[in-house]
Formats: sequence, C-alpha cells, structure tokens
Amino acid sequence: MSARHEEYVSPFSARYCSPEMSRLFSAHFKISTFRKLWVSLAKAEQKLGLPITHQQVAELEDNVERIDFAAARSYEKKFKHDVMAHIHAFGDQCPQAKPIIHLGATSTFVTDNTDLIQLKFGLELLVSKLTEVIRIMAKLAAHESATPCLGFTHFQPAQPTTVGKRFALWLQDLRLDAEEFERLIATLPFLGVKGATGTQSSFLALFDGDANKVALLEKAIAADFGFTKILHIAGQTYPRKWDLFIVNALASLAASCHKMATDLRLLAHDGELLEGFEEEQIGSSAMPYKRNPIFAERICGLARFVMSLSQNPAYTAATQWLERSLDDSSNRRLSIPEAFLGADAILNLLVHVFKHLNIDRARIQENLEAQMHHLAMENLLMLAVKKGADRQATHERLRKLAKQKNPHFAKELGLDPQEVASVLDPIKLIGLAPEQTRRFLKEEIEPLLARHAGKQAIVWPQIEV
Repeated sequence: MSARHEEYVSPFSARYCSPEMSRLFSAHFKISTFRKLWVSLAKAEQKLGLPITHQQVAELEDNVERIDFAAARSYEKKFKHDVMAHIHAFGDQCPQAKPIIHLGATSTFVTDNTDLIQLKFGLELLVSKLTEVIRIMAKLAAHESATPCLGFTHFQPAQPTTVGKRFALWLQDLRLDAEEFERLIATLPFLGVKGATGTQSSFLALFDGDANKVALLEKAIAADFGFTKILHIAGQTYPRKWDLFIVNALASLAASCHKMATDLRLLAHDGELLEGFEEEQIGSSAMPYKRNPIFAERICGLARFVMSLSQNPAYTAATQWLERSLDDSSNRRLSIPEAFLGADAILNLLVHVFKHLNIDRARIQENLEAQMHHLAMENLLMLAVKKGADRQATHERLRKLAKQKNPHFAKELGLDPQEVASVLDPIKLIGLAPEQTRRFLKEEIEPLLARHAGKQAIVWPQIEV
C-alpha cells in the first residue's frame, strides 16, 4: 500500500487569516480579475471604434467565472508562460471572442493591474479591521482613563500611570498605521494600458495614432475598477516602490502590534490584564492551572514574520532592470500575499483579545500599593523641603530608606503621618494621565473613527458580467 502524500497547506489559509483575505489572494480571484480586465479592455476598445462585436463581449462576460484551471495548467506546461496559458484557456471557452482577447496588451496589463486591485482591496480590508480594533480599545481607554496602575521604565516600577493612558499609548501607534493605510489607499494608482515598455505604442497603433483615444481607453478601464489615479509614467510594470511603501506599512503595523502584545504578555504575568479563557480551554498540557496569553504570543510570532518580509520589496525595487525584468515575479507572488495574510491574522487576533480582555482592578491596585512607599518618594521629598528640610540631606535619607525597604517614612523624616497618607494617595501621583487620555481620544481618535463610521462591509466594485 503506497503512502498518502498530502499537499502543503499554508497555515495562514488553514489556521490564521480570514476567509475574505484568503479569497482576495486566491487563484480564482486572480484569474477572474484577469478575465474582468480583458472584458473591460474589449468593451472600451469596442466603444472607441475597434471592430469588436457585442456577441464577442457577451461571450467573454459569460465565462468570466468559469475558469478551467486544468486546461490552463496544461497550456502552461507547453508555453512556460502563465498569462498566455490563461489567454488560450479563456479563448477555448470563448471561440468567437478568441481573436480579440488581450488585444494590444502585454502580460502586465492583467498581472500588474490585478496586483494593484488586490493591494487596494487588501488595504481597505485591513483598515476596516484596524478601525474596529481602535474602536474597541478607545472605549476601554475612556472607561479606564483615571484607573491608577503601576508604571514601568526599564520594566522596573516607576511613577504610576493609568490603565487608560496605557491603552492610549498603544492606540497612538495604531492611529499612525491607520492614517498611513488611508494615505496609501487614496494615492495608489492604476497601471492602465502601457504596453511592452510603457510607451503605449501598441494602443496608439490600434487607434491609428489617436492619442486621445488611448487616454480614454485607459480612463474607462481604470474607472471599471474604482481607480481615479492612473500612472503617467511607467515601464512595462508599475513602479515596485509601491510594493515597498505598502509592505513597509504592513511591517509598521506588525511592529505596533508586537509591542502591544508584548506589553499584554508582561501584564498577564503580573495578573493585571488577562486574555479571555474559555470553559474547556487548556492552558498547558503539563500544568493544568496555567492561563497562558496564547493570542498575544501568536500575535508576536506572526508580527515578526510580517516584519521580516519588508526586505523583499526593497530588494525587488532595487533590482528592476531598465523597463522591467522578470526576477520580481516569483518573489512577489510569495511575499506580498503572505504580508497581507499575516497582517490580517494579527488584526483578527487583536479584535478577539480586546473583545474578551479581563482587567483585574483588584490585582492592579494590589500591585500598585505594594510599591507605593517607593513611588511616593519624590512627593515626600518635596513635602519635607516645604517644611524646612535640606533637599540633599533628605534625598540621601530617602535613598537609604529605599535600600532598606523601610516603609516608615513619616517617623524617619519627622513628617505628620496624615500628611504622608495624603501623599501616598495614588490619585495624587498619576499627574495629567486622565486628562491626556481624554484629550487624545477626542482630538485624534474620534476624527479617525468618524471617517469610517457607518461603513458597510467591503464589496469590491464588480464589472457587470
């Protein structure tokens, strides 16, 4: 009996990312978009006077989703050219339209415009998820804006802050990432119809030297796919700088999320912030009592992977020869989808974490009070000086008391115990943290959320077929 050999399945598709992001980078989405581009090209060429019949266009439209991948694979074995393989497979299904499929175009008309469609749709999908994470976190930040907690510098106890202020620090990074995604979506261009070296000469020849018709052709196709910006200058491909900008933005998001998830892991160790734990969830195969922060750990692992991918587009952009070379294709079809799938998986996890986050206020207060005699030393120093003590001498006495872990400051400094008790009130030590948090939410987070308020589920503009 022969051993069964199963194909490798990406953990992103099988385990981590959402169905909508997985579909976006699926073979069916890619090739059906190729076909929609060919339909759009044929329709626009017909309207501009080329001899293309309504029957030919209708035949193409009827077969957009009926993709024979087996036939395409067979053609690719023979041609060693994936786009030509799909042109022939489409042509077999559309015998009347076969002569006019891909008329005037080169391969990157479908490959690069499809890539740009995927990039734009992918960014929009990520923004919708990122704003949902921000919305959930903003509510937590507002609710906990004045909840004192132990602050840390160098992961050593430091002056108190608030739980809400800590959420605001995380939100500040995510806001920057969201705004960068918005900028990229607003400025991402369509390649359009540029031809073999970007001069549009083949289309100029089709329209007997009428440059206006070439421009109208390009605008019509871009509009079919929701693009208003078209590259004025390109070689055969769109500039790979765009891949660099976009994957760097994904890596930036991953870095923000890694930092946040690391903080959550540290706070889980202290028992202050805990991930939701389901009734039958197992924390450890060996230690039944454990509640490991598994989702925050997973975010960190995936984030490191996404950050590592940011080098790929830099190398690719740097090594494109003249009007184009083909060493980019094999790399890009791996690195770009994986970067988007990774970012999607991270955001899915963040939504889950913050929707089910447990804030243990009793533990937060306990941890804070355990360090209060140290944290109040600066204020005690000021109080003693106001009562006439020498600043330097008092500082030295406090330094020695801290080394001895002596909490009896009132007696040692000759202060009234009630005065010391007042100084030890955590609310007196959190400074402007509540006000900072509320102002940040009002001035920087609310406008971001307002821009995305009421948006429906993302549906990519479809060409009627």
